[in-house]
Amino acid sequence: MPKLIVTTREGTVQEINGDAGLTVMEVIRDGGVDELLALCGGCCSCATCHVYVDAEFAGALPPISEDENDLLDSSDQRDGRSRLSCQIPFSAALDGLKITIAPED
Repeated sequence: MPKLIVTTREGTVQEINGDAGLTVMEVIRDGGVDELLALCGGCCSCATCHVYVDAEFAGALPPISEDENDLLDSSDQRDGRSRLSCQIPFSAALDGLKITIAPED
């Protein structure tokens, strides 16, 4: 089972085993990390699942969609590592993926 390494806003690091086929947002939610709001439930319409992806994995992710890009543009916390976790399919290829939950806007 692939592992996701999550750093919370407070700096706590948690390793979560996740099922391939879920999104990173679902793995975080199912792993009990409650500070990721994900208000739209993964529909790519709210940006409350904003995370920073470790640069080591940037090339392994699918390209950012226009909708995701537009939503991230609405965040004052966006940087070059920003992604919406609902738009990242979790798979064995992402085993060890490190993400940090972005500050709330």
